[in-house]
Amino acid sequence: MSVTPRHTRFERVRAALEAYAPPPGWRSWIYEFLLFGFKQGWACLFGALLLALLIATHFLYPADAALPRYDFLTLAALAIQVAMLRFRLETWDEAKVILAFHVAGTVMEVFKTGMGSWEYPEPSYLHIGAVPLFSGFMYASVGSYIARIWRIFDIRFTRYPPIWATIALAAAIYVNFFAHHWLPDARIALLAATLLVYGRTLFWFRPFRSYRPMPVLIGFLLVALFIWIAENIGSISHSWTYPSQREAWHMVPLAKLGSWYLLMIVSAVLVSLVQRPREMGAPEREADSLAPA
Repeated sequence: MSVTPRHTRFERVRAALEAYAPPPGWRSWIYEFLLFGFKQGWACLFGALLLALLIATHFLYPADAALPRYDFLTLAALAIQVAMLRFRLETWDEAKVILAFHVAGTVMEVFKTGMGSWEYPEPSYLHIGAVPLFSGFMYASVGSYIARIWRIFDIRFTRYPPIWATIALAAAIYVNFFAHHWLPDARIALLAATLLVYGRTLFWFRPFRSYRPMPVLIGFLLVALFIWIAENIGSISHSWTYPSQREAWHMVPLAKLGSWYLLMIVSAVLVSLVQRPREMGAPEREADSLAPA
């Protein structure tokens, strides 16, 4: 019999909740739904805390503080990461993913702000070019979420595409984020390529006792939608500003959803290089059944 994984403190709570046997029927379905929401909330922890900091500092941070607001956000995000590792709320593998996202996101931010796609209007000491370092943590929160749900929901796959194909697609998407400023935008072609690569792929997630299937492309779209909603909430804090928002705030264009959707592909591929995809029905690997800490 396999041993329940104890990678983090959350694993103990999760194991206790999953050991509960609710009465059969509709109450069992309600319990599974509530457990699904609890796990999703836990997976979103880093992103939710960062979003809360953006909003809170916009309304409450002193305008005359010696430490600029952007630098406070950078140090606060770093402190959250250290605390999550220190108290075993996050694994080191997830921290590696977050670091990779921070680097990739910061590179993109430096380029995009230089091209005038958006701007950071407030001063800061901790920055690269016109980009405050806290911005990289916003991309890292996406990577954190994907890495955590991969583990928390014990994600499995059916007909997962060849790794080389996913890497090639992710690389093309990332390059297009830069190249479309000079070359024709390949976004439509890339969206079509996602259908070709992932069109037959299902992912299976386990909210409670049973695995539930969903097409991977629908899963990407749902996560991209929630990121777009979070971006709208975050932009209210004026932490960054699009050119069309300089005079007054308005909703981020729905077209940005396509960009987030493509970014989801890049995100999932980066995570897959650390937490290798497992086929549904494949035997457990030894590393997946660690003894209690």
